[in-house]
Amino acid sequence: MYLQIMEQIRHRVATGDWAPGQEIPSIRALAIDLKVSVITVKRAYHDLERDGVIVSRQGKGSFIAENANLATSLKEQELDEHLEAAVDIARLLDLDAAALEGRLRTIQRNAGKKES
Repeated sequence: MYLQIMEQIRHRVATGDWAPGQEIPSIRALAIDLKVSVITVKRAYHDLERDGVIVSRQGKGSFIAENANLATSLKEQELDEHLEAAVDIARLLDLDAAALEGRLRTIQRNAGKKES
């Protein structure tokens, strides 16, 4: 569950829902909202702080880090995770790198047509 909490917070930062410097819910408040233990949320916040996504200020709360490149970095990390999953699935289907690249190009081309 703590991994899901971390992923949700990273996603909110990456999409701009939570801006640098913005205060985030307290550990206790988030635990109550999500109906999980305080320890679970505390672990997620600890790991997010270690990764530079949030900062905690004693007696003040937790905030999104003031890193100008944080959103971009998190988006790139999310993309890499999706690409790793695609590679894993391609292996299961016995697709080589060229076939996977071809499928990606086709999807990208079709996505461009949808935007037009």
